[in-house]
Amino acid sequence: METFGPRDLLECYARGVFPMADAREDESVFLVDPEKRGVIPLDGFHVSRRLARTVRGNPFDIRFDTAFPQVVLECAESKPGRTETWINGAIEDLYAQLFEIGHAHSVECWHEGQLVGGLYGVSLGGAFFGESMFSRQTDASKVALVHLVARLIADGFQLLDTQFITEHLTQFGTQEIPRAEYQRRLARALTVAADFQRAATGTGAAALQVINHAS
Repeated sequence: METFGPRDLLECYARGVFPMADAREDESVFLVDPEKRGVIPLDGFHVSRRLARTVRGNPFDIRFDTAFPQVVLECAESKPGRTETWINGAIEDLYAQLFEIGHAHSVECWHEGQLVGGLYGVSLGGAFFGESMFSRQTDASKVALVHLVARLIADGFQLLDTQFITEHLTQFGTQEIPRAEYQRRLARALTVAADFQRAATGTGAAALQVINHAS
């Protein structure tokens, strides 16, 4: 991976493939091009009533891109039920470089000065590729996802790629689509000049309003 840099990684995303490692301590990295892909339709993002109440209560201070390396480290941590993660040192370095050139972002939930949840991903054109999330307080990663979706909608993004579909993500309306359909959606999204830095979501109520208007 010594000659593989952030621009090469962006080219991989533009082709519809992404990097993974077998374990945190494994130094090798491989590219994945799954037959089926998880995506969250930005005009069909589902927020349960219970989660909406939590979001409106503004339990966390929501920040963007203020602690990107820390978010990645938290996502790479092992936890009960997940003893290994796919984020190794090489991948961590690559995303740090993407962050430096403005193509990787973090959504962070802070509480009493502590980072308690969040997520990170990669932006390219009008596509956002969600990579990983973590939560150290109830609903923190879910609240971060709500604010991410609101920001993507406000900034004109067309595609939110979750890579794989999980039970956790199905509650938000995540769909599993064939590779060919994903490639079509990705190609359209890449023609859009979206800018992740442009819009702030404000309060939880404001974020939900943005999402509801798009539905």
